[in-house]
Amino acid sequence: MELSRRLRRPVTTVVAAAATVVAGTAIAITATTAAEAATSGPCDIYASGGTPCVAAHSTTRALYGAYSGRLYQVRRASDNTTRDIGALGAGGYADAAAQDSFCAGTSCVITVIYDQSGRNNHLTQAPPGGFSGPAAGGYDNLADATAAPVTVAGHKAYGVYVAAGTGYRNNNTNGIATGDQPEGMYAIFDGTHYNGGCCFDYGNAERNSRDNGNGTMEAIYFGNIKVWGYGTGNGPWIMADLENGLYSGVNAGYNANDPTVNYRFTTAIIKGEANHWAIRGGNAQSGGLSTFYDGKRPNVSGYNPMKKEGAIILGIGGDNSHGSAGTFYEGVMTSGYPSNATEDAVQANITAAGYTMSSGGGGGQSNAEIVGGQSGRCVDVPNASTTNGTQVQLYDCWGGSNQRWTYTAAKQLQVYGNKCLDANNQGTANGTAVIIWDCNGQANQQWNLNANGTVTGVQSGLCVDANGAATANGTKVILWSCNGGSNQQWSLRA
Repeated sequence: MELSRRLRRPVTTVVAAAATVVAGTAIAITATTAAEAATSGPCDIYASGGTPCVAAHSTTRALYGAYSGRLYQVRRASDNTTRDIGALGAGGYADAAAQDSFCAGTSCVITVIYDQSGRNNHLTQAPPGGFSGPAAGGYDNLADATAAPVTVAGHKAYGVYVAAGTGYRNNNTNGIATGDQPEGMYAIFDGTHYNGGCCFDYGNAERNSRDNGNGTMEAIYFGNIKVWGYGTGNGPWIMADLENGLYSGVNAGYNANDPTVNYRFTTAIIKGEANHWAIRGGNAQSGGLSTFYDGKRPNVSGYNPMKKEGAIILGIGGDNSHGSAGTFYEGVMTSGYPSNATEDAVQANITAAGYTMSSGGGGGQSNAEIVGGQSGRCVDVPNASTTNGTQVQLYDCWGGSNQRWTYTAAKQLQVYGNKCLDANNQGTANGTAVIIWDCNGQANQQWNLNANGTVTGVQSGLCVDANGAATANGTKVILWSCNGGSNQQWSLRA
């Protein structure tokens, strides 16, 4: 989709996955347990249903029972060396220990997400298109390799954390549907990490990274933008990006049957064939799939027949619009229109995989609330502001993205994917306001999460403090000399 980045106040109710509340840096990873690899994976199930995978991407596990190859590649900052991270045996899970060892003492980014289908439809750094990205040469940024820790069947792994400006693409694919050919796709996303920017997509897009008109895309969209289409509640919604429209049904705009879907691990499905398409979704940890739309193509010129071009995108729109945010764990694209029964079997495989919250990687937890030990309230960006200099406060925890923080390998506490908790004006005195600011890597944006529950500034050594030991909504957060007070105690909660 073509749209410059829009910053909106997210208003949603998060359905949290079961997780243990963790204090300070007492965020140790649950000990991994022996788990047998699946005898078949999602792509085996699709193949048995007559709709084989033509692209299969995951940084967490093998998507075929017999696959034991590369899942993704990381590059470390210290010497720009790369390393492939593979599966732990046939049908197994990512070798996260290999990544941790390789990236120890430095930071890493994900440079390649390998295609497991054998068609070489690998995803790499997205090039400039209708929009230029923020990296050198107009390319998009690459994802921090440790920003989305997760556990799958007791095994530590990492997802792909897409902040605004991050994107992956393959414009020279093999076997992906073009024109009006039938296809299906699913992805597993973090249902609590999203925004109203354009456009967090996974799926079929233009081969020249530009908007080539209605019907030249067919991709899963996840977020809460309302410019084109939307569903019930405040989002996020699973919709289809069909180019020049995010569709929740046959009509442009509202579909009362497309609900807000915000499971911590969310299964999202889009599939399409001649003048027919569908949206399905569910909880990737338990239960089945629901169908949110199943019917004709949109009643707008250009979508019947479709003009799909067969590139693959992740985290961006077809024209490289990159104002979106989200987290991706796995996804596939198929040849042919999968049956509901096939997708239901795939969903059963996904829930059996055992996705759960994990801490670790970079030293912290992904998309967590920071909860005051004295107040029980959350560190909150007032009114979901994205303005540099906004001072954070205490507020009732409600799960919005303005209360979701990720502790990165660089010791940053990030909100919205691109703003960092910051000591105002690099202050080191008692009373310095704690604000948000564009992440810049400076020491006043680095924090230690300590075993005693305090959060201290790397530059100042001062504690993050609820001003005046107050507990009311709107209490400002400041820096103060560490004194052991409960107003300086914080926990990370999934």
